[in-house]
Amino acid sequence: MVPIMTDNEKLLARREAVVPRGVPRVTTATAARGRGAVIVDAEGRELLDFAGGIGVMNAGHCQDAVVDAIRRQAGELLHACFHVATYEPYVELAEKLAELLPHGDHTKVLLINSGAEAVENAVKIARQATGRPAVICFSEAFHGRTLMGMSLTSKVAYKKGCGPFAPEIYRVPFPNHGLRGDGLDIEDFVERELHRLEESFSTLVAARDVAAILIEPVQGEGGFVPAPPGYLRGLREICDREGIVLVFDEVQTGFCRTGRWAAYEHFGVVPDLSTWAKSMGGGLPIGAVMGRAEVMDGAEPGTIGGTYGGNPVACASALATIRIMEELDLNTRATEIGRMIRRRFEALADRCAAVGEVRGLGAMMAMELVEEGGAPASTLARQVAMESLAEGVLVITAGPAGNVIRILSPLVISDEELDRGLGVIEGAVLRLSGAEHQNGAGQGAGEKVRA
Repeated sequence: MVPIMTDNEKLLARREAVVPRGVPRVTTATAARGRGAVIVDAEGRELLDFAGGIGVMNAGHCQDAVVDAIRRQAGELLHACFHVATYEPYVELAEKLAELLPHGDHTKVLLINSGAEAVENAVKIARQATGRPAVICFSEAFHGRTLMGMSLTSKVAYKKGCGPFAPEIYRVPFPNHGLRGDGLDIEDFVERELHRLEESFSTLVAARDVAAILIEPVQGEGGFVPAPPGYLRGLREICDREGIVLVFDEVQTGFCRTGRWAAYEHFGVVPDLSTWAKSMGGGLPIGAVMGRAEVMDGAEPGTIGGTYGGNPVACASALATIRIMEELDLNTRATEIGRMIRRRFEALADRCAAVGEVRGLGAMMAMELVEEGGAPASTLARQVAMESLAEGVLVITAGPAGNVIRILSPLVISDEELDRGLGVIEGAVLRLSGAEHQNGAGQGAGEKVRA
């Protein structure tokens, strides 16, 4: 007898038949509708969304004001190409971004379609502005899947069989104190890592040949690892001294995720260029490069941009999304959410030795799962994500070994929804690590149980 397939299974089977296997599928979830912090799957089942379309839905799914703005703009102008005819939504959005995130005395903005395109264009701008070829990037980084983005990305699994890659890319270790601290306090660690970077000007590439240093203030795919503030301040000093363009990739960290419009605002450091996308568009594809006018204007006419860059409908969606973020004060809400998640995850770490470091910034929070001895618990992380989905919570992993549970829920999530979703994830960690059974067998509530 042929088994009857569910609507979810049918949709996934159709996907497998027509979509190439190279397109990642990190869960078995489907999505038919969304509202706020909830996704409804093909069978009508509600899922708490703790993935947010990988950090895209900070303002929530299908906000009425965003949907209305899209409808209005779609009825007026779908496309003209900004290169050919200037239109209001592009200029208005560029003005708003420059107002929110000034880069020096005069800020200019390029709108494109995605984070990867933003990174690609930032590199082109930096090279033209400096007349130099080289770019320094970091281990564990993710900057997209275009040729330049993939060349800058660290994770080998994302690059398999895709080379040769773009030349003049030089990689140094990301200043991950938890991974590379070697027992040093944070000040000594930062001093050592900055010295290591300066040594690279003798061992990797001469400073006079470096156009840009590109870094995520908080690594996303790399496992939600914030850079030490002192390191970013040191980068600023080195770039100023050597005439290098400092570029911050804020694609995942931007637009209230960390409790500020930009993660760099936490550190008191302003880059020369910055890249944006994801939650800026409220669900529609749009990205941006922002920067000091004198750097941005280093690019020759015709060398940056693209046919669909700053599409009017996507611009209208972004403007409406930013207004919602302002009206709901999602920066303050992100700070509150982050405190709640950190408190819950740290309490879980006290009970369960499978939880290693708890880290992040604002509502960009994560916990690393480890085996006895500290090795990455990659299988456990995958199992936690799968079991959470079975219980109605959509959550995804991160990190070079895929052993980090990351939280990217919409910032409009209610306290009750957040509490319920975290409870599901915590329960899955305790059960699958064996800590729940050991706690129940007489272990003290505050005593840590070895997985």
